[in-house]
Amino acid sequence: MKLYLVRHGITDWNARKKIQGQVDIPLNEEGKRLARETAEGLSDVPFDLCISSPLCRAKETARIILRNRKTLILEDPRIMEMAFGEYEGKCCSKEGWDVPESFHRFFDDPAGYQPPEGGESFEDVKKRTGEFLESLYKKDAYQELDILITTHGAALAGLLNNIKNEPLSCYWGSGVHRNCAVTEVEVINGVPKILSENVVYYQNVKDPWAEDA
Repeated sequence: MKLYLVRHGITDWNARKKIQGQVDIPLNEEGKRLARETAEGLSDVPFDLCISSPLCRAKETARIILRNRKTLILEDPRIMEMAFGEYEGKCCSKEGWDVPESFHRFFDDPAGYQPPEGGESFEDVKKRTGEFLESLYKKDAYQELDILITTHGAALAGLLNNIKNEPLSCYWGSGVHRNCAVTEVEVINGVPKILSENVVYYQNVKDPWAEDA
């Protein structure tokens, strides 16, 4: 089994560093372009199946990458973005910061992060993304497939935290993956191995999260 984990393309809220969470924000034109260039980079992969977050920015990224393939797209809420409850729609840029100072723990101290009303903890996201992976590993029909998985920044980090079997304190690894970045994972007998991580197929795009918020 080969898994191609892809973060969705850029949205207007990404560009403005607004907390999206589970608000259903579509790709902007730049996000669509990144997805098209990623499609070129993955054009030789014969995707047998796609599993996407139900949110439109992930589904649209999947459809663009798949192009004219007749690949089945399944939706799975376990790879939906982390819920931020009452913080969704608020800004976390340095200039426009309008959430409590404790939200810095989201970036700097995942194990100590306390979610707002209606939000999820990192433990919650790690649990559901881990259950998603285990369900994939156990499906006999998937063992020889190339599977595209389109998801989100925090959910993708949760998938990788499970794959690497690392503690919650290492949740972000080397940082938030770039929009439309691709991570390739090979799974043999239920054991995952990362072949490449956070690979992009485009150039000259400013990462909205390149600087700490």
